[in-house]
Amino acid sequence: MRASLIALAFVLATCSVLATEYHVAIDGSDGNAGSASQPFKTISAAAQVAHPGDIVTVHKGVYRERVNPARGGSSENQRIVYRAAPGEDVVLKGSEIVKGWVRVKGDTWKVTRPNSFFGDYNPYKDVIGGEWYKQRGFPRHTGTVYLNGTWMDEAPNRMRVLGPTPARPLWYGEINEETTIWAQFKGVDPNEETVEINVRQSVFYPDQPGRNFITVRGFTMRHAATPWAGAMSEQIGLLGTHWSKGWIIEDNVISHSVCTGITLGLPASKEPMPKADAAGYVEYIRMALRNGWSRETIGSHTVRNNHISHCEKNGIHGSLGGIFSVITGNTIHDIGTRGWLDGADLAGLKLLASTDSFIANNHIYRCRGPAKASVKGIWLDWMAQGARVTGNLLHDNERDLYVEVSHGPTLVDNNLLLSENALKDWAQGLAVVHNLIAGQVEYRTVEKRRTPWFSAHSLKDMKLANILLKDARFYNNLLGAEDPLAPYRASGQLEAAGNAPFDRKDISLEKRQDGWWLSFRPDPAWADITRPLVTTELLGKARITGQPFLQPDGSPYRIDRDYFGRKRPDANPAPGPFRIPGNEKVSFKVWPRK
Repeated sequence: MRASLIALAFVLATCSVLATEYHVAIDGSDGNAGSASQPFKTISAAAQVAHPGDIVTVHKGVYRERVNPARGGSSENQRIVYRAAPGEDVVLKGSEIVKGWVRVKGDTWKVTRPNSFFGDYNPYKDVIGGEWYKQRGFPRHTGTVYLNGTWMDEAPNRMRVLGPTPARPLWYGEINEETTIWAQFKGVDPNEETVEINVRQSVFYPDQPGRNFITVRGFTMRHAATPWAGAMSEQIGLLGTHWSKGWIIEDNVISHSVCTGITLGLPASKEPMPKADAAGYVEYIRMALRNGWSRETIGSHTVRNNHISHCEKNGIHGSLGGIFSVITGNTIHDIGTRGWLDGADLAGLKLLASTDSFIANNHIYRCRGPAKASVKGIWLDWMAQGARVTGNLLHDNERDLYVEVSHGPTLVDNNLLLSENALKDWAQGLAVVHNLIAGQVEYRTVEKRRTPWFSAHSLKDMKLANILLKDARFYNNLLGAEDPLAPYRASGQLEAAGNAPFDRKDISLEKRQDGWWLSFRPDPAWADITRPLVTTELLGKARITGQPFLQPDGSPYRIDRDYFGRKRPDANPAPGPFRIPGNEKVSFKVWPRK
């Protein structure tokens, strides 16, 4: 036994010694060794040789490539790390600069490129479509045109792009023997500006599933011609994990993905696709289970401290692949604002199956489209069993939080939900605790969609249920709408205590030089209500699943910390997400948090 342990220690030490740090620099060569003195020129070259335990350090510059990792790490401690060199600005782009524009008339210019310029993927030929997608006006493509970093809108036909230039300039493309793009440049010569066009579907995305334990850290990633990431088809993001386990995605700036920024989702199906409806999705889940969808093989990703913006479908999206994940400290904004897309799934953060996921301390705002385009801040759809949404700041969204056709237990606590439409509860087994809910609460008692639930903290023993009852719990919240819980009480399916009203006129959120500040005036009447400390024991069990509100490791909850992590008193805590010092007007810096 002792000899075996010594041999194992020797193997581990040898692996550590053999780990390699590869370097990438713009002035390098892919014929080099990838060392600090002889760096590779592209990240892709390093991605082909990196093995578990290796680090790929990328130095300053703009890299126009799609990184396709050839392999992943072997464990949490033997991962492959891709990182920007500390203190250096490293940009990855799915676009190329184009010159040679020729004026056609007025503000409209055109450029032509051989179809071979785009390789095996031409975004100006690729029409957006997929499950639950609704076409908005005309068929749209995954390509676009950028003028000095700002993207243009696609025109429905060539005549429109040859006409007057609107406030948001237009582009239009045609594919024949060559690819021709017309675009409007008001008052500028595009050959003297930085004009880029999408040429790559993604920026960092493995071509096969199962590339596990990869870290992506510190990059700026922009400009991807991403397709619609449907609930039942391969989910390709600007940055995507492609049906794997244990990625860490941290400290990146991600923007301008036509559909989705980060995907934690599905591979291409190897079986015939069921019909895209609720029953079909249930069958798809059964397919996933037959093919190894489990806690041991999929999910458990960490997505933290990223800045994600300007994506038309999602900042982060995962169908089934985001289970058991930790999503914290991210800023997500300007999602769906251009109005290019419509249909289900548009949200800053959308997870189908957020089982035992921890969604905390994120700032999500301006997730809203034009009329009739419903964009959510956070949308947990199906199988939010064991999920916790805590300490998030949401505002200026079409709707802040939507929990749909899940059976609980799901905990929502210490959040600031400041949009006019704050919470949509089409689920059962939801606990809403110590939140500041400024806007309307919408609910539905019955929803005839048979959706899954599992044994606690697993994907085992799947059962199905309709939404039959609210089974809702509201404790110690501040509520800004007029009696938002009245429908719950009328249903006879509400457990509530310690909630308090406030006047929305007494609260304001403003952006200052050092961050976002919330100001409000406490009401002395709040002290007249006796409130319980919220615990697992108080919350009881979700009635359909029969499961208590527990942390993913099975330990109980005590909601004895506020939005800032400060200790609440065990006796009669203040309502809402803050430990309030008194009755005078108070201001808190709510983002970024210390």
